[in-house]
Amino acid sequence: MSLTDTINEQIKTAMKAGDKLRLDTLRTIRAGILEFEKSGVDRAMTPDDEFKILNSAAKKRKDAIEQYDAVGRPDASQRERDELAIIMEFLPEQMSEEDIRKAVAEIAAQVGATQQSDFGKLMGAATKALKGKADGNVIQQVAKALLSGQ
Repeated sequence: MSLTDTINEQIKTAMKAGDKLRLDTLRTIRAGILEFEKSGVDRAMTPDDEFKILNSAAKKRKDAIEQYDAVGRPDASQRERDELAIIMEFLPEQMSEEDIRKAVAEIAAQVGATQQSDFGKLMGAATKALKGKADGNVIQQVAKALLSGQ
């Protein structure tokens, strides 16, 4: 079942259940899908496109959580966390930080990254290899720590 079909089915279920938060979150995902379809791209949506839409929605929630926490709005922050949890249901399971460390260390050995000047080379390879499996910010932190010898 495609992401579009899954989202539409879940929207119906959320409407019947009266789950407003879930309904609103699913509608924002559907809006992203509709935006893609009307963007003039002359092809069907691929799993990579679906991932980009979901990842973008998740990133917006993570940014909002940080901002709300910074200004002391725990109520709004909690709503964003709840929405993020719903979005994460549709994304592939994320790697743990320990698994990311191991993977980045292996990639560093493969590309020969040993010092700070190799950061760009390591990040490019690691981001490509771990796409969809790990948060880019965590990959960046791990790569910096690895190249600085921490």
